[in-house]
Amino acid sequence: MNTQSGDWRASLDDVDARLIDEYQSNFPVQADPFEAVGEDLGVGAAEAFERVTRLREEGVFRRFGAVLNPPVIGSSTLAAVQAPEDRFDEVAEVINGYRQVNHNYRREHEWNMWFVVTAGSRETRDRILREIEDRTGCAVLTLPMLTDYYIDLEFPVVNSDRFARESLESTEVSATRISENATGDLSPFEADLLLAIQDGFPLSQTPYRDLAADLDAEVDDVLAAIERLKENGCIKRIGCIVNHVVTGFSNNCMVVWNVPDDELDDRGMAVGELPYVTLCYHRPRRPEQDWQYNLFTMIHGREAEAVDEKVDELASEYLPFEHERLYSTETLKQTGAQYDELV
Repeated sequence: MNTQSGDWRASLDDVDARLIDEYQSNFPVQADPFEAVGEDLGVGAAEAFERVTRLREEGVFRRFGAVLNPPVIGSSTLAAVQAPEDRFDEVAEVINGYRQVNHNYRREHEWNMWFVVTAGSRETRDRILREIEDRTGCAVLTLPMLTDYYIDLEFPVVNSDRFARESLESTEVSATRISENATGDLSPFEADLLLAIQDGFPLSQTPYRDLAADLDAEVDDVLAAIERLKENGCIKRIGCIVNHVVTGFSNNCMVVWNVPDDELDDRGMAVGELPYVTLCYHRPRRPEQDWQYNLFTMIHGREAEAVDEKVDELASEYLPFEHERLYSTETLKQTGAQYDELV
C-alpha cells in the first residue's frame, strides 16, 4: 500500500470513505452496534462489519475499539534525557525496559530522548524516573501535563489535505486541568473491563456481547460501564482508530513555546481551536534545568513543508514568543500503556 502518493485511496468507495472519516469516534454503544452503523451507511450490518475487518487487515485501521486516557486512569508524565551519543542505545535500552514506558522517541534537540511514563500512582511513576536517573546517569526532565487544551488524533484522512484537518474550520476546546495524583477510581468490574479492551474490542459483529461473555457479565452491565468510563474521561472515544502513517500523515513536529503565564489559558484555547493543531497542552517550566517552555503543540501533515508552514503561521499570528521545533527522527518504542498495572 503506497502511503505517500495517495494510492491507498484508490480501492476505497464512498461507503469506505464515510466509515473511515465518520467512525473514528461515536461508534454506537449498544448490544448490536453494526446494525446502527450499517443502517447509517446504507448497507447491512454484515457488510459494515466486513468493511471494518478489511480496512483493519489492510492497515488503514490500527485497531477497533476504545481510545483510553492514561492521565485520568493513572499518573502519567512526558520526560526527556540528554543521552550521550556514544551511549544512546544503552540509555534507550534501560528506559525501554520499563513496561510503564509506552512511547520513546529520538528528537533533534540537546534533550534528545523523549519518553512517556504511565503508572498506577504518582509514587510509582516518580520511583521509575529516579531509577532511570540512577541507572543511566542522565538527569531526567519531568514534564507532567497540567492542562489539556486539545488532544485528539481524530481527523479526516480520505482527502488530499497536506496537513491534518485542512478542510475543517475549527475544533472544540476546553481548559481541562490534569491531576498528577489521578487513580481512576474504578470499580472492580470497570477495572476488569478496561483490561479486556485495552488492546481493542473483539473484532466481531457483536463486540459488547463478546466482552460480556468473556467477563461473565450481562451485556447491559458492559454497556453501562462503558458509558460511565466515557463520562469520567477514562475512555476518550470509541471507533475505528486510523493509522495516520499508512494514510499519509507521516510528518509531525512537536513545538514548545515560552508563553507568558498570565496569557497561557487564552493562548492555549485559541491555538487549540485551530484545526491543524492536533495536540495542545500546558506543561511546567523547569528553569533549574534550563527549560523555559510551558506550552506544547503538535502538527501532523503529509508533507514536511506543510507542517513547517503551519508552525510559521502559529509563530507569526498566534504565538509570537520564543519557541523551538523538536522533530522526531526515530521511534525507539511505541506501545499502549500497560493498564494491568494501572488498575
